[in-house]
Amino acid sequence: MLSPLTKANFYLSYFGFLKVPLIWLCRPKILQLDEQRVEVKIPLKRRTKNHLGSMYFGVLAVGADVAGGFMAMSKAQARGKQVSLAFKAVEGQFLKRPEADVHFVCDDGELIDKMLDETFATGERVNQAVKITALCPSLHGDEPMAEFLLTLSLKRRGE
Repeated sequence: MLSPLTKANFYLSYFGFLKVPLIWLCRPKILQLDEQRVEVKIPLKRRTKNHLGSMYFGVLAVGADVAGGFMAMSKAQARGKQVSLAFKAVEGQFLKRPEADVHFVCDDGELIDKMLDETFATGERVNQAVKITALCPSLHGDEPMAEFLLTLSLKRRGE
């Protein structure tokens, strides 16, 4: 029997390969997924580096996207419902060069639950900003390398 984390990583890899190949190319791995928190790691490798040896801006956006969206998708699936998910806006602050594997953390599980409750009850699209923090724990512990606010947009799909 596979653990929930193993299943989540398999689904993320499958989704990336079939639907968003850039996600698959970045090789994200879910390290933690529970009711309140998701933590995703993207390794710093040749494919994910820029010319300065730090993580490329586009890869940082992929990590924020996965951390911000995966929890919502998994929570909807756990409820046995489908949701249309998109990001409507992004704000990013780049604080320090991420020169090692980057961990993307989103602690907005409660907010996402409320968003899902609202869209499933009303059928209307719900938009809220979720916060994602990018860390390089191997070099800088809990010091943020970047912080993102992504406006997550959810709408009930099908019945």
